[in-house]
Amino acid sequence: MPEATVIPLEPRGGGSDARARRAAQARRDRAEEAAPSEPAPPPAPPVAAPSDWERKLAGGLAFLRRRLTGDYEIDDFGFDPDLTDHVLLPPLRPLYDKWFRVETRGLDNVPDVGGALVVANHSGTVPIDALMTTLALLDHHPAHRHLRMLGADLVFTLPVVAPLARKAGNTLACNADAERLLAGGELVGVWPEGFKGIGKPFSERYKLQRFGRGGFVSAALRTGVPIIPCSIVGAEEIYPMIGNAKSLARLLGLPYVPITPFFPWLGALGAVPLPSKWIIEFGEPIETKDLGGAAAADDPMLVFNLTDQVRETIQSTLYTLLMQRRSVFF
Repeated sequence: MPEATVIPLEPRGGGSDARARRAAQARRDRAEEAAPSEPAPPPAPPVAAPSDWERKLAGGLAFLRRRLTGDYEIDDFGFDPDLTDHVLLPPLRPLYDKWFRVETRGLDNVPDVGGALVVANHSGTVPIDALMTTLALLDHHPAHRHLRMLGADLVFTLPVVAPLARKAGNTLACNADAERLLAGGELVGVWPEGFKGIGKPFSERYKLQRFGRGGFVSAALRTGVPIIPCSIVGAEEIYPMIGNAKSLARLLGLPYVPITPFFPWLGALGAVPLPSKWIIEFGEPIETKDLGGAAAADDPMLVFNLTDQVRETIQSTLYTLLMQRRSVFF
């Protein structure tokens, strides 16, 4: 019987080894795919915000550059807004924020654009109330509007004061200048009591003096702009005027020389204003555009009635604010 041929068989474990090799290779392939091709860059360090002094230094250098290169504007009245914003008004802000702690009301009654006439009561022996009203509108009104104030003739005859007043945007309290500013869309401020208001004795505080002949009303009627009554509480108490050195005032050519409980007895220290609590309220506008324009401005009875309406509105608001105020200094 022929001998059978024996064919050697592959060991049983050969198939398992192949599968293991394929599984290992697959794991290596997946690991390579999952691994990033390049290492991720380290996160950028946070950029520190500039400090307050750095911002002030940058602003100061930018201001100097503009002054040296002449890159600033001055209008026909001499108003220099760049100088006003960066030099003239900043020293007054501590008085506004910390000393008098001024509270403003009714800012929404002041239009964002276009001409308008702000008419306010005047007091305080020194016209600081006009400066605080200017800051209230520039710093706290949504449109940050400059108030172009109408000043007495005396302001523009004083050395140092006169050029600074012009650069701050102020001009003479005359109808020609007022109408020109209002027609140009400016926000104009007037204090019709004048020196009678700021120079009245402390015993007559918050009692409005005569509003003149109503020239401010005529200017508003001719230009058709709204009149905004403004009532200021707090200014009466900064320098309580208990006397007036009339002889010295005549010698110096001034309307009065105040005597207060502290001045001139304490010298320069007596000139520091008392830290009374202030409220400045802007009332609802009195519209003039439909009252007749130039023809209405020439009607003395209409001008008188409108002047009296503005005065009574301010006086009534002053009494209301005084009742709401907790005390003179709080």
